[in-house]
Amino acid sequence: MPAVSSTMRIIRPARTADLDALVRLAASASVGLTTLPADRTLLAEKIRDSQRAFEAEVRRPAGETYLLVLEDLLTGRLEGTAGVVARVGGFDPFYSYRLQTSIHRSEQLGVVKPVRTLQLEESHKGPSEIGTLFLDPHARGAGVGRLLSLSRFLLVAAAPERFAPKIIAEMRGVLDGQGRSPFWEAVGHKFFDMPFAQADALSAADKSFIGDLMPKHPLYIPLLPDDVQAVIGRVHEETRPALRLLEQEGFTFAEQVDIFDAGPMMEAPRDRVRTLAESRVAEVSQVLPAAEDEAPVLISNERLDFRACIGAVTPVGDDRVAVPRDVALALGVRLGDRVRYVPARPTAERLRDPSQGPAHPGPPGQTPTDIPQDLAPEDLSADPRDAEDP
Repeated sequence: MPAVSSTMRIIRPARTADLDALVRLAASASVGLTTLPADRTLLAEKIRDSQRAFEAEVRRPAGETYLLVLEDLLTGRLEGTAGVVARVGGFDPFYSYRLQTSIHRSEQLGVVKPVRTLQLEESHKGPSEIGTLFLDPHARGAGVGRLLSLSRFLLVAAAPERFAPKIIAEMRGVLDGQGRSPFWEAVGHKFFDMPFAQADALSAADKSFIGDLMPKHPLYIPLLPDDVQAVIGRVHEETRPALRLLEQEGFTFAEQVDIFDAGPMMEAPRDRVRTLAESRVAEVSQVLPAAEDEAPVLISNERLDFRACIGAVTPVGDDRVAVPRDVALALGVRLGDRVRYVPARPTAERLRDPSQGPAHPGPPGQTPTDIPQDLAPEDLSADPRDAEDP
């Protein structure tokens, strides 16, 4: 049987045999990636939860978690991981701070003062959430990070009934050189009396302590130190590429931030995410010995035995395509099977469309992100870092 290309990498569901490799990846991730804890027991549980989710018959989303891995088919080495939660708050409560504005006025003084606040929210039937995104630094380049990140949307497209109508992503907030969060030191630490890293790790296993200890009353942002106000809704420096990628996919700031590090929450209607909206489904009518001169795209099969990769697709008629043999082998597809494909990058026209441009990811009054809205495709980062964290 012909082998797949020596450069072929695939996305697939995590297996029990992946545990050692996931422990290795988690150990190389930095503080702030709650959903990839360097804990063998917790990671084994995540794999089991994902396997049960893929095997279950699901008519509507609850709290299922789907864990994907990036594998180099030549070496068998795992180089990254990414996940999707079908519905936050489905099995455990989901907490966030919502940014709100209250109006304070005095008729006597003729003063009207809008004041920004943070209000704790607890959700039990929330949107779907992408997260657990981590790519081995040695594997970055050639669009691999983009494949890892966007493959989650191809999974959602293959089984939309398993996911909520809205998708969110919590982005890593600002941490200092010692892994401390200025926001946590000013707010959370006062109620939890523990370091940021410890609270962050505890929340991966059990979130009940959050509801027990977090204040239910609004937090008035102007009462916080200026340096703490400045990080609310801001992302970690290494998270900027992932933020840019999600903005290109149509995500905007949800006016909510993480309760630990105040990183921004991004959101998008599921069916308007670029990868879903622009993807096409076609039947495989030919398998070619090698790739033809076609621009590479993201390709996936349309099964829960999910596979995705980067490769070439050649249209050969209405809703029919030819794919190279190595792509067919990687995806596990034969003649007559369906594949979904989409350009890995948005068009220049989409980037220049103001309605699709990046939203300001922080509270009003702060300066916008320094991400130009008129980037050409070749300027776009292909590699999200260890960036999202539900």
